[in-house]
Amino acid sequence: MNLIRIILAAGGASLVFAIIWASGADGRGLGPVLGEMLSEPWSIVTLVDLYLGFLIAAILIAAFERNVFVTICWALPIFVLGNVWTAAWVAYRLPEIVRRFRG
Repeated sequence: MNLIRIILAAGGASLVFAIIWASGADGRGLGPVLGEMLSEPWSIVTLVDLYLGFLIAAILIAAFERNVFVTICWALPIFVLGNVWTAAWVAYRLPEIVRRFRG
């Protein structure tokens, strides 16, 4: 289980580094790139898919966490930080998730 947690944490960290790299790779910044993306139908479909996944992850976190404040602190940032945050939550909660599934 620790190996899975390490892989999740490494994946999240890799995504953070990819985001940092992409933000300065061509000097355009996020705004112009999003403008270009929103002019393409398949990019819009991809963004809808991405945010639907964020919503599903937030719902799973809300179903799992027992404290409303903790739920808000984990679920809301997903819509800004994305899968980096989801990976952090899964890595943090993995032992408890496994315990609950095993019953």
